[in-house]
Amino acid sequence: MMSTFRFPYRPYYTNSRALVIGIDKYAKASPLSYAVSDAREVYNILTEEFGFPTENVIYLTDADATKDRILKAYYRFARDDIEVDERLLIFFAGHGYTRTGTRGEIGFLVPYDADFSDLTTLIRWDELTRNSELIRAKHIMFIMDACYGGLALTRHLRPGSARFLKDMMRRYSRQVLTAGKADEVVADVGGPIPNHSVFTGHLIEGLRGKAATPEGVITANGLMAYVYEKVANDKNSHQTPHYGYFDGDGDFIFRAPNLTKLESAENNDLDHIIIVPYPEEHSQPETIDAKVHRVKSLLATESASIELHEFLINEVRQFLAATSEDCFSANGEFSQEEFLRRVTRYEEVSMDLAVVLACVSYWAKPVHKATLQKVLARSSDRLEQLSGLRLWLALRWYPLILELYCAGIAAVDAQRFDSLATVFYTPIPTSESQTQTEMFVNSTAYPFVDLSHVFRQVPGYERKYVPLSEYLFKTLQPKLDDVLFLGKSYEEAFDTFEVFYALAVADLDLLNGGDGWGPVGRFGWKYCSHHSHDKGPLARIVAQGRAQRDAWAPIQAGLFGGSFERFDAVATKYMNRIAKLEGR
Repeated sequence: MMSTFRFPYRPYYTNSRALVIGIDKYAKASPLSYAVSDAREVYNILTEEFGFPTENVIYLTDADATKDRILKAYYRFARDDIEVDERLLIFFAGHGYTRTGTRGEIGFLVPYDADFSDLTTLIRWDELTRNSELIRAKHIMFIMDACYGGLALTRHLRPGSARFLKDMMRRYSRQVLTAGKADEVVADVGGPIPNHSVFTGHLIEGLRGKAATPEGVITANGLMAYVYEKVANDKNSHQTPHYGYFDGDGDFIFRAPNLTKLESAENNDLDHIIIVPYPEEHSQPETIDAKVHRVKSLLATESASIELHEFLINEVRQFLAATSEDCFSANGEFSQEEFLRRVTRYEEVSMDLAVVLACVSYWAKPVHKATLQKVLARSSDRLEQLSGLRLWLALRWYPLILELYCAGIAAVDAQRFDSLATVFYTPIPTSESQTQTEMFVNSTAYPFVDLSHVFRQVPGYERKYVPLSEYLFKTLQPKLDDVLFLGKSYEEAFDTFEVFYALAVADLDLLNGGDGWGPVGRFGWKYCSHHSHDKGPLARIVAQGRAQRDAWAPIQAGLFGGSFERFDAVATKYMNRIAKLEGR
């Protein structure tokens, strides 16, 4: 690959240009239905939404899209008046053609006046890619709603990959996205939008925002990942899009609302990490039993730690795709029916990862701790603050609460307080404006409280004092028992975990200048009601800690900073708070 820093590129575009081609009616080839409407909509989006000046967009359709006119329009961009900090998009909707040569497949675009019996009337694909080096624009993206072979791509960024926005703008790139490969037929009907092909229909939806990050950034890599997953899994499609780089490693940026802010004088040295969005996958899922079996096998030997890491990261990618804003909008009216639907759907797409993490927490070796923390941290990737209904925003944390409870209960049952400390004190990425580091344990605490009372909307939990805690107690039991065979020890493990959860949150609250607040689970009402203070889970655990002091296993594992004094102080504060619940 050639050097990506070929000029001192600036982190913005000085101009935007495009060549947009759509051919329905051919002189000698079979007609298509929606190529022209696809091209027209792409033209509209570029000029109306992404700031491409209309005079800079060459638009060719049907009889105007001859080989000669297409190539003349393309080579127009090789002139000296094109600046290095420009972006150029080439869109083609029409037929593709593939021939096999002595060195492999050769792909062609089919212009209006093409004659398949005369290859000189076709446009060889690599004529465009090879000659893109004649064009000074730092970013060129080819989008081809056509199927053909012969693409030579170096690589692509997977969903979830992270890159600095300004750095990507300063790097040279040549990127391509095609509708399918040589042996595939473009689906010209049945797309997600009326009067558009499957490929361009999903492309349009991606450009209109579905391929955007939570901050509204749309990059070529994010768009390509989105379109690939949507087209490959569309029921009306028999295509597998092909995408990636054929030169460079920058990124074509369609829209970046926060880039202007980053470029202000006082922020000149700042950059912003963007995450390639996670499209929802529809491939045949692996069963949870198979996943658990695989994780147990990989945990059994330290030499498999890299393979375990890759498996878990893939699970996180699928989880993030399935819990994206596209699937769970933060907007909309509250209703019991919608609340229950969302809870059920969150559980369907989150429980596999939560149960797998329970296995890791139960059997993890020291070499696995970093992977466990990485999975928990990356699970929160899409939880940046958004506008919307407060309850729906809080409910986005529900899958993280499931992960926390499953991993925590498993650690307690196995007496693996080192795993519990690993889970609790996983640093969670925060925005640049926040000065305090959030830990996994306290980042979930306030959403937990926001959700606690609304879980009275679940039938059977209307009169519970702590409905979310009671709901999790019943919901998680069969999942964890199937994997860890907890039996009658489950209730003790659940309550013990909740006590440590509450005390760990209260401990961090004290360190941050608070008064020792922590969430209350079902243990709180056992402490205050029919159980005596000596037998309740909270009193039992506090007494155990005070009896063993620095020799207590949770302290030695690093909970409460490995300090008995910290534990003792927070236990006193928290028990005083819980005592005030009595009689409520």
